[in-house]
Amino acid sequence: MSVTDEARQALDRQRTVDITTIGRRSGQPKRMEIWRYRAAGRYWLTGSPGARDWYANLLAHPAFTLHLTGLDLPVRGRAVTDPAERARVFGEIVPTLDWAGSLESWIAGSPLVEIELT
Repeated sequence: MSVTDEARQALDRQRTVDITTIGRRSGQPKRMEIWRYRAAGRYWLTGSPGARDWYANLLAHPAFTLHLTGLDLPVRGRAVTDPAERARVFGEIVPTLDWAGSLESWIAGSPLVEIELT
């Protein structure tokens, strides 16, 4: 089994993951726990509307480490800013979250990053 296949299987099992980004100002590694989502057959990082340090770090340094049970994977984050793509992805994610609030607020104000397995 390839690392990518193993990573996909682990991502399918784990909704809560850790990521290590590089601080946009400090240049130091920053590890945090976050939920991953699956939509359109791909994997995503997002959060409720508002500014997020992890997102600012990924904008400055798209390469990050995805920590899964038994795997530490070098990956890239692709920030999604296109309104149509944001609407499609959030249209799959937000309805599954009973605490999420309005779809429109997520499209307008939530960070959205695709996890690109390298």
